[in-house]
Amino acid sequence: MKEKFFPFFSYLSYWLKKEDQYSLQSPLLFNLYRDLLKFRLERKKQDLEIENYRKHLIRNQELITVLDLGAGSKRVNTPIRKVAKVTKYSTSDRKYAQLLQYFCARTPAEIVIELGTCVGITTRYLSQVTNVQLLTFEASEALIQVAKTDLHRPNVKFVAGDIGITLPIELKNVKKVDFAFIDANHTYQGTLNSFNELVSKINSNSIIAIGDIHWSTEMQQAWIEIKQRPEVKLSLDFFEIGILLFAYPGKKKHLVLDF
Repeated sequence: MKEKFFPFFSYLSYWLKKEDQYSLQSPLLFNLYRDLLKFRLERKKQDLEIENYRKHLIRNQELITVLDLGAGSKRVNTPIRKVAKVTKYSTSDRKYAQLLQYFCARTPAEIVIELGTCVGITTRYLSQVTNVQLLTFEASEALIQVAKTDLHRPNVKFVAGDIGITLPIELKNVKKVDFAFIDANHTYQGTLNSFNELVSKINSNSIIAIGDIHWSTEMQQAWIEIKQRPEVKLSLDFFEIGILLFAYPGKKKHLVLDF
């Protein structure tokens, strides 16, 4: 029962704590937030083909067998799922996809990692701001095949299999990770494991995003523990996505921001 009503009370807590740009006294944080809003406005007419792709998938009634090694979906938690429902319930909307684009673009964006390809919506958004290579990881081969549909981006590499196995292997082949989005199995331990693997390859210019940080008590606990890590200097809570920065000139800070 507690878990059933958790999202509601979690959002209520977020709503009561959230701040807007005008409440940010630090010029650095004010500019960071202002530039995020400016970025979304500037890209209002960009990447519209990705939204057309989303609309196409939402009309797709094809049944696929999804391998799910994590907590599963709250709406469609069966192995056989319609592409339309996976797209509707398991992908980031345009607003949050652009939030990821913005923070990715604030890094050198040479090596970008996405944990949880799903049907490739966020993959497409991130590929637009990736300068060298985007590595996108997905356990389900069926979802990878959907995500590859009409995707003509040479900077995208799909990595199939259990992320617990594939991520350490791929990280051995890169010198650094500039930006990473953890949006895979939605469990406490899985999220911590992914962060621990990634943090070994970050530097002060890197940024890590975590999806669905208030999706469950497990995910919220993982977020609480990760943002307290000594490597994290600034954490930004946008409710659906948490952002972690590893360079901040002031005292370690945690912010809950309206978006």
